[in-house]
Amino acid sequence: MTAAEIYRFRRAVPNDLPMIRRWLHVPEIIRWWGAPDEQIELIAEDIELPEIATLIVSYRNRPFAFVQHYNAHHWPQEHFAHLPENARCLDAFIGMTNMMGCGHGQMFLKTLTQRLFKRGVPMIGIDPDPENERAIRCYEAIGFIAQGEHQTTEGLCHLMTLHP
Repeated sequence: MTAAEIYRFRRAVPNDLPMIRRWLHVPEIIRWWGAPDEQIELIAEDIELPEIATLIVSYRNRPFAFVQHYNAHHWPQEHFAHLPENARCLDAFIGMTNMMGCGHGQMFLKTLTQRLFKRGVPMIGIDPDPENERAIRCYEAIGFIAQGEHQTTEGLCHLMTLHP
């Protein structure tokens, strides 16, 4: 089986919010995503918007992660302003602690980015916290290249991009 066959992506629906809420309460997720109640409120607002793809990731039919991707220019952010038209940005986390640190993030993100490139996306941007070394190493392993650190309204971010 290939990674594309093992990792499945499906659109998140409102019935997924309790599961996502549980995941957001995992200490490792709180550390990087912040207050769970604020984050679930934002995800609940976005979950049915056509402008953002909010996805549940499953491994062997078992949900374990959340990922969202959106047009880099739909919700303008200064550090993504230079990205080309139709570039996508993504945010992701693994919600199941027993799935963290095992290579699943790298594999499902690689699968997702390959699918986005096949659809014609010219570039993907991410902005992990500069102190989130695990995430940065994961993105580097996929091929993301550091573009430097940028100050945003939420704090310092480590801009990285990936080209097809």
